[in-house]
Amino acid sequence: MKAFITYDELKSIATKYDAQKILKEARVSTGKTVFLSHSSKDNDILPGVIRILEGHGGKVYVDVRDHELNKSDFTATAARLREAVRNCSKFVLLVTPRTNNSKWIPWELGLGDGAKRDQNVALFPSAEQSHEKSWSEQEYLGLYQRIIWGNFEGKEEPEWMVLNHVSNIGNKLARWLR
Repeated sequence: MKAFITYDELKSIATKYDAQKILKEARVSTGKTVFLSHSSKDNDILPGVIRILEGHGGKVYVDVRDHELNKSDFTATAARLREAVRNCSKFVLLVTPRTNNSKWIPWELGLGDGAKRDQNVALFPSAEQSHEKSWSEQEYLGLYQRIIWGNFEGKEEPEWMVLNHVSNIGNKLARWLR
């Protein structure tokens, strides 16, 4: 079972579509069902993640280029992000080895966990190599389900799933996003 999608694979998915259009549509918070938290260091792979989530029925919000965010006023930014998390039924954190220095990710994950509870929060792990996993097990990240590309028991074809890695039970990504 392949666990994590690589940066190159996400970039490849995004090149099949208009990455700028994907990001532009995702910055509007109205009508969104998935809040996608991420580090600005991972902006280059965001379109691929958004495409996967939307391809399975999610309507993704990301704060990249959200004109209603006032970057110079952190209290207004926090209020806007709280509202966006509250309005979405799912919370997904794009987590990579590059996210560990983010100041906003732990706060956003706390918001998502508090508002959505475990069953509606998932990590979307990615790394340079699909076998890089140790960084994703650190501390509180081990509490959450993961969105991975893998095989359900008895199935030959891999597909996107949300895996509870503790119980080793998966749910189809499209079903989880409903």
